Amino acid sequence: MAFVLLFSTFSFSVEKHFCGTHLVDTAIFSKVEKCGMEMNSKASVKKKCCKDEVEVVKGQDELKLNTFDDLNFNSQSILVAHTYSYTNFFESLPKRIIPHKDYSPPNLVYDIQVLDAVYLI
Repeated sequence: MAFVLLFSTFSFSVEKHFCGTHLVDTAIFSKVEKCGMEMNSKASVKKKCCKDEVEVVKGQDELKLNTFDDLNFNSQSILVAHTYSYTNFFESLPKRIIPHKDYSPPNLVYDIQVLDAVYLI
């Protein structure tokens, strides 16, 4: 949900440089590179062959924050009932006492498989 909120409020611009009808460069977060064919406005009276396009993708400026009081009575009662039942659904288990939790078993001196003549094949 945080990413949806971030990208819905995110705005950026896409800049494109055309030389004639050919796309020369596209930039999102930086300036476009020019093709070098554009002329100074003082020196030329001819029609310019290059053009720049800027598309601005605007994000959402205002966010609507709903509160619990904005909901109608039926929605409020369903929300309260669901929250109450969900929190009481999980009950913790009673703490079990294990009397021999710290007991370590004795060391085996004999190989029991050899003594009982039980071999796994």
